Amino acid sequence: MSNRMFGETIEGLAMAGQPIKAGVFDENQVRAAAGITLVLGAVAFVYAYFAKLYLPIQLVTTLFFIEFALRVGLGLRYSPVGQLARLLTWRQPPHWVSAKPKRFAWSLGLVMSLAMMIITNSHIRGTLPLSICLICMTLMWLEAVLGLCLGCEIYALLVRRGWVARDEAFEICSRGACAPREQH
Repeated sequence: MSNRMFGETIEGLAMAGQPIKAGVFDENQVRAAAGITLVLGAVAFVYAYFAKLYLPIQLVTTLFFIEFALRVGLGLRYSPVGQLARLLTWRQPPHWVSAKPKRFAWSLGLVMSLAMMIITNSHIRGTLPLSICLICMTLMWLEAVLGLCLGCEIYALLVRRGWVARDEAFEICSRGACAPREQH
């Protein structure tokens, strides 16, 4: 991995005969990591909502903040959940996707986990943390089960609108989210 490159660089990786210059992640690992975080979040949510036990959600939101900070800063490979996801998917052939939209999505996750960590550890209860938690779990479910990375879709929209510069090394994204679309 290059010092300036985010994601993994795979020697000889090509798409449509062209070498891939951008950092990539294995979509299988990304989806497995989303599934793991979904399960952790759901268990913590159930304890908070039904049993009124808030320690699990306080711990999980803190773990998620650390997890997303590691993903955004270093990549999936260096996060605890990323390590577990790698272990769970090691027999599957990799499905490479560009790293930049995933980093953007994880940055959104970092912001949401920071908000939840502050809210839950400040002993704020009720509709606000439950709503944010349900939104987060929905996003994790979409990624894990359907392969729909909403953050990646938002990133692609920002690129299409010209609000984020298009990266020529940016070739392969989950569900074609990075593919340039014709503007009318």
